[in-house]
Amino acid sequence: MRSVEWSSGTWWGQPVRAVEEPDGALSVEPGSGSDLWRHTSYGFVHDDAPALLAPFPAGSAVEVDFQLGWTGQFDQAGVLVRVDDRSWVKAGVEVSDGQPQVGAVVTRDFSDWSVAPVPDWAGREVTVRVSRAGDALTVRARVAGEPWRLVRLAPLAPEATASAGPYCCSPSRGGLTVRFTGWRHGPADEALHPQE
Repeated sequence: MRSVEWSSGTWWGQPVRAVEEPDGALSVEPGSGSDLWRHTSYGFVHDDAPALLAPFPAGSAVEVDFQLGWTGQFDQAGVLVRVDDRSWVKAGVEVSDGQPQVGAVVTRDFSDWSVAPVPDWAGREVTVRVSRAGDALTVRARVAGEPWRLVRLAPLAPEATASAGPYCCSPSRGGLTVRFTGWRHGPADEALHPQE
């Protein structure tokens, strides 16, 4: 995997603030009430979360690291894979029901949502990895020193033009700041179930 410069990405949805820190981290403040969602259960469409995106061709993978240091309901950060406003996947960690949850939202006109609690990840550096191979996106996540967890397997047409990169949003409040510590591109995973 090779590091990606923050400056090589293009913002989809402007943050309130994005500052590159002296140590190379990128601190991002999303707008109050920003979100990504389409219809299901809630009945609304939101498409205004800031995401720093770069081309994401078939046969490649993207990884994003961030410090999990927030506690507000629905505060979230991770990786966004975007084809268009009706077709996208966001994956990462979101606070729900009072604790951090690792999960993904897969949207094809309508959004779905899957999560699993990870209370022991609070205050730690999280890495989210999305690999694109064939007709599939494979989402994995972990904290430093622990093995990858398979989060989601989702369809994406091989011919689709997609972009991907770090995103964050704060559907229920303002003032969230997410500290992203890494962004990398590389080859797609060789297998869905690696032997490691």
